Amino acid sequence: MVYRHWLDFEKSVEEIEKKIEELKLRQSEGGGRTAEEIDKLEKKSKKLLRDIYSRLTPSQITQVARHPDRPYTADYITAVFDEFMELHGDRCFKDDPAIIGGLARLDGVPVVVIGQQKGRNAKEKVLRNFGMPHPEGYRKALRLMDLAERFGRPIFTFIDTPGAYPGIGAEERGQSEAIAANLMAMSALGVPVISTVVGEGGSGGALAIGVADRMLMLEYSTYSVISPEGCAAILWKDGSKADLAAKSLRIDAQSLLKLGIIDRIVKEPVGGAHRDAPSTFKSLKTALAAQMKDLASMDTDALVENRYKKFRNIGVYAEDRRF
Repeated sequence: MVYRHWLDFEKSVEEIEKKIEELKLRQSEGGGRTAEEIDKLEKKSKKLLRDIYSRLTPSQITQVARHPDRPYTADYITAVFDEFMELHGDRCFKDDPAIIGGLARLDGVPVVVIGQQKGRNAKEKVLRNFGMPHPEGYRKALRLMDLAERFGRPIFTFIDTPGAYPGIGAEERGQSEAIAANLMAMSALGVPVISTVVGEGGSGGALAIGVADRMLMLEYSTYSVISPEGCAAILWKDGSKADLAAKSLRIDAQSLLKLGIIDRIVKEPVGGAHRDAPSTFKSLKTALAAQMKDLASMDTDALVENRYKKFRNIGVYAEDRRF
């Protein structure tokens, strides 16, 4: 399969796969002995891709997390859940398409699903505001969380945003307050909350739907207080140092698992979720169902207490007082 979007570190694989397509075209036109050549090149491509993805840098993982062909929240909702019914509006100002959510079922269990949604084409990207929610988006999410608690439904959130929208209108309508209200409300929810970072997890815009009992990350997703480019601009006044910033921020799933920020990594196919979306959907559904089953036996007090302890323990460190 030839992909429309190749990342800079995938160029060697791109050349091989384009050659494979040429040979397949020649074969379809009655060309000579191409089957053996195609098989040889396909094996070489898979090995090269596996080698590349076994040693990705944090900066390269950031590129994969932003890949335009990567599955988005709506794709996961369709593939993982049944009977999804989208609900709209925050009952205060308007509906924000950057956040989608509603009622659904997971393995027959009624649940509430919420997530940030980016756009595929130019028109949808503008409609979804590139996945950057306004305050009404977070208020819509809060309304859905209240609904979930009222009816005792587990909550599943999907994080994929560069951050909350920082525009003047958003600030005038209380962007910071909306995020803070979500953080406070989620910390005390009496139902299980399971969050998954499926792409970018940027700043408070991500955390506003990420105060969860269990935090999962897809293998090639990122989760950070700021983007590498934003960090480099602030610290060094030089956006070209984004690679260094990405490494320093520990934005990759492996680093965050070691730091105790997340609870589980969901493996992706070699080359990223966009290369084999059905396999990714299956892996994530299995992981989410297992987390839901594990949390189902806990009562409200235990859920809230454990969630509190989880976040209080993040960032704990010991000082060496000998110096």
